Amino acid sequence: MTYQRRHPSMRRCLIALLFAGSAFTLAGCAHHSTSTTLYERLGGETSIDGVVENFLYRIADDADMVGFFANTNIDYFAASLASKLCDVSDGPCRYEGPPMDRAHQNMGLTDVHFNRLVEHLDAAMQEEGIGLRARNELLGRLAPMYSEVIRLQ
Repeated sequence: MTYQRRHPSMRRCLIALLFAGSAFTLAGCAHHSTSTTLYERLGGETSIDGVVENFLYRIADDADMVGFFANTNIDYFAASLASKLCDVSDGPCRYEGPPMDRAHQNMGLTDVHFNRLVEHLDAAMQEEGIGLRARNELLGRLAPMYSEVIRLQ
């Protein structure tokens, strides 16, 4: 005799619990994705500031990238980047810095550099505890800026 035959009411109870748990999980996922902004899922201002700081340390430690920022006011850059990430993620900020093409003109960034910056940003978000879905969504929102950052000569 199998367990199912000896305890049919227990089996029905377990199945009901599994369906109920699945329904609550799915409802929670649906509720989570529609009721919170990306900004909230990123962790808000504190988390974004942490990501920006982490990102800047990664650039500073990258011999191939740090030279691009040698003549940059780092405090202004950090504030501008945090504002941009806040704005792009539907937070309460409005980015008021220069357009991306103007901010990156004459930098000579290539695909390799751009990809390295994306890797550093993703690693910074991971280290700050931001989940995969929120990281991918933010990177997806930043991706259209590629053509403004990398100016084809």
